[in-house]
Amino acid sequence: MRIILATGRKAEGMVRDAVRTANVARKTCEVLTQDLDIAAFSTPKTLRKALEEHGGSEKLDCNLILVSGFCKADFSALEKEIAIPIRLGPRHAYDIGEALQFAEETEFSPNAPADVFLAAKRKEMAKQQLYELESRVKEAFSLRGVKIGGGARMKVCAELVDATLMKEEEIHRTIEHFLKSGADILDIGVHIGAKPDAVKKAVKTALTVAPEVPLSIDTLDAELIRVGIETGVDMVLSLNKENISEVGDELRGNDVAAVVIPDRDGTQKTNESLFANIKMAEEYGIKRIIADPVLNAIGYGIAESLYNYYSFRLRDKSTPLFFGVGNVIELMDVDSVGINATLAGIASELSADILFTPECSDKARGSVRELRVASEMMMLSKARKSAPKDLGLDLLMLKEKRSEPVMRISDNRLIVAKKNETWELDPKGCFRIAICEVEGKEESDKKICALHSPTGKRIIGKSAPEIMDTILRLNLVSLLEHVSYLSRELTKAELALQLDRSYEQDEALF
Repeated sequence: MRIILATGRKAEGMVRDAVRTANVARKTCEVLTQDLDIAAFSTPKTLRKALEEHGGSEKLDCNLILVSGFCKADFSALEKEIAIPIRLGPRHAYDIGEALQFAEETEFSPNAPADVFLAAKRKEMAKQQLYELESRVKEAFSLRGVKIGGGARMKVCAELVDATLMKEEEIHRTIEHFLKSGADILDIGVHIGAKPDAVKKAVKTALTVAPEVPLSIDTLDAELIRVGIETGVDMVLSLNKENISEVGDELRGNDVAAVVIPDRDGTQKTNESLFANIKMAEEYGIKRIIADPVLNAIGYGIAESLYNYYSFRLRDKSTPLFFGVGNVIELMDVDSVGINATLAGIASELSADILFTPECSDKARGSVRELRVASEMMMLSKARKSAPKDLGLDLLMLKEKRSEPVMRISDNRLIVAKKNETWELDPKGCFRIAICEVEGKEESDKKICALHSPTGKRIIGKSAPEIMDTILRLNLVSLLEHVSYLSRELTKAELALQLDRSYEQDEALF
């Protein structure tokens, strides 16, 4: 396959370097420099002229022409005229190598830059592979159709902490958030001192909101476990020697799954205790058993608990494993995303089957989504026998996979920036910017709100540009300084929204 990369004078060197370092035969790729400085300003006219000078009157010997991914021009007429596809290449030179790798097997887009198109394509391929892998699994058992064990994807169990203290609306809201985040199983957290009626109400509410999603109850209290079983839960957290004899018959009779834990009589014999409790559960006829050696937090014996998981798997290759990631996340003042991914990777190597987390504290918000993506990454990593990178899925939030080269400039004629120390009140009024939730909406997604005084107009949206454009369209500003200030603050608010952080006007975000 022969490809022409059409560029401009300023980017020519970078494009040639990218082609030279790409893992493709150079004879298959040629750089064509048009008579313009900026490649993004390519037009059918500039490209036609460059092609004529390149090939003369002869028919071009190429199969594909890639122009800058920043191009906005319509090349469809020229493409028809020369009978060669003209498509958008990547926006940045450093992505050219990757685009060339996929050129032979991929039909690039005339509208979407190659790097964006390829990212979407890789994600689509990853999702398709995940579906196929999960379809082929012969699970140990299933909960409402959700496969557990047997090599199925690690499932994410999201705990509604103290659900027995929540109002129905709060249970609704939390479940909707968890399901949107990718939770596979919902866990009803039972507060200490909860009464049977509170358990029954919480379970019934959850079943009303998500009747198709597996539901578990989180308590050691035998009476409350029985109430949960009677009300319709699919799984119980947790069983040990203290309560197995009291609820074993109900679990067997209703074919409810059970997470079995070791007893609380010291860590030295954790696995012996766990195996003894599993045997006891089996003797009561409980068929669907999940083992939980219990993951301890850092500072409370995480290394020993991981050793217990490892030792358990050496002795028992098939019993599904429960991995309580939230125990670690909630007791660390560290961003959750990297920890969740790392623990999911460790869990995958231990052949764990359920990843458990609450989102109890503000710093742990987003953990369900992070674990869902991480579980998918680890399944793909195992299937492809590779590290969890270049999968089509990632958990990169603040850091880039590849950074663009920094622009280099000469030091002549530079103007050193200086902030104005004074400001002038806009005659058309001022704005109060905040993050808000709109009351009365079924979906309570957070949005940016710009409240104008004196008109009282409230402009809401998800992005800084759409709010700023609306402010300008409504003619609510008259000073350039005010426009500049609002743009800065709205951009901060948008970042806060994307990162799920608090926003305070005129205060630093970080």
